Amino acid sequence: MRTQDLEQLIADRAGKVPVVLATNLESGDQAFFYESELDTSDADPVLVDAVRNAFRSDRGGVVEVAGDKLFLNVFNPPKRMFVVGAVHITQALVSMASVAGFQVSVIDPRRAFANEQRFPGIDLSNDWPDDALAERSLDSQCAIVTLTHDPKIDDPALVTALRSNASYIGALGSNRTHAARLERLRAEGFTDDDMARIHGPIGLDIGAKSPAEIAVSVLAEVVQTFRRG
Repeated sequence: MRTQDLEQLIADRAGKVPVVLATNLESGDQAFFYESELDTSDADPVLVDAVRNAFRSDRGGVVEVAGDKLFLNVFNPPKRMFVVGAVHITQALVSMASVAGFQVSVIDPRRAFANEQRFPGIDLSNDWPDDALAERSLDSQCAIVTLTHDPKIDDPALVTALRSNASYIGALGSNRTHAARLERLRAEGFTDDDMARIHGPIGLDIGAKSPAEIAVSVLAEVVQTFRRG
């Protein structure tokens, strides 16, 4: 690897910028790919798709492109989880997600809910969710989980999430609640394909009842989405 490429890679990792390094296994030529540039890349579409999948799965490997074998090495920053709503489920979820390796943030404009006493050591924001998320540079390494059951708080978060590259978007609520939510989002201009990205009702169907059990189902679905797409 050239010195300048190594320096670039070190800088990207320090800045927590997701990057894939593609190496031609025969010539040794290397190229960097950034998620934000994939849609406008002039690289072979097969390679672009492989890089996009590598970002999402956090897994590299060998891909054959136009007769060349390329090794894709993925350098993703830690996955981030933004939980909207400092409720009882959130208290269990942030602990589990942190153990699973996520950098967790809790967003809730209600200071009586989102405070250091209830969430010691957790990154907290009392801004409105759309403002808080807009400042976080959401990418494919992000999961957005909305748990307040209050449209005034959850809906702005979902609108921002749907306009991002977040890999996981989930919303708490029954089938009836979710149907009403989709109608509100449709009025915001989102299509059925857009809204299909939302996991709702949130979590894997494991028969969860308690806040901790629901947190388990949510985290399991988040991990499944990241690992299997």
